[in-house]
Amino acid sequence: MKHLFVIIFLCFSTISFSQNWKPITASVTFKIKHALGSSADGSFKNFSGTIIFDPNNLATASMKATVDAKTIDTGLGMRDKEMKDKEYFDVEKYPKISMVSTKFEKGTKPNEYIGYFNLTLKSTTKNIKIPIIFTQNGNQASFKGSCALNRIEYGVGEKSSLLSDTANLTIVVNTQQ
Repeated sequence: MKHLFVIIFLCFSTISFSQNWKPITASVTFKIKHALGSSADGSFKNFSGTIIFDPNNLATASMKATVDAKTIDTGLGMRDKEMKDKEYFDVEKYPKISMVSTKFEKGTKPNEYIGYFNLTLKSTTKNIKIPIIFTQNGNQASFKGSCALNRIEYGVGEKSSLLSDTANLTIVVNTQQ
């Protein structure tokens, strides 16, 4: 009987340490440099995700997220149509872009954590590292992260002297418990 109480206590302790965060708003944006110093900025919509994060218990932290590739928006309709084609995002065959965390570590700056994620874009999955700033205010929190991705490694377009291989990705998710 004593062991049963210990098991129940441990289960409730684990549950109380996990902090489930419900995404309320999200922004997924990117920037790619063009020739002559200009850049192409854009975003994806229809973010869906689950976040379990307690800064005091990173071993139980997990994040899963997807966006609809079809929602790519660069502000230019013709360019958006081209980005949806096979050469770039091939949205008919690969409608979702997804990220699943593999681990978290404490960063070197205040409120900074390093997240490791399996990013799946088209048919390619690669583990990436994203520094994340976690800011909590009561039962609300924001997660902000940025990283650079090599678009060629994911089969998004081809090498070009006019377009950088590197895309800078920024994700901001505002949540509540």
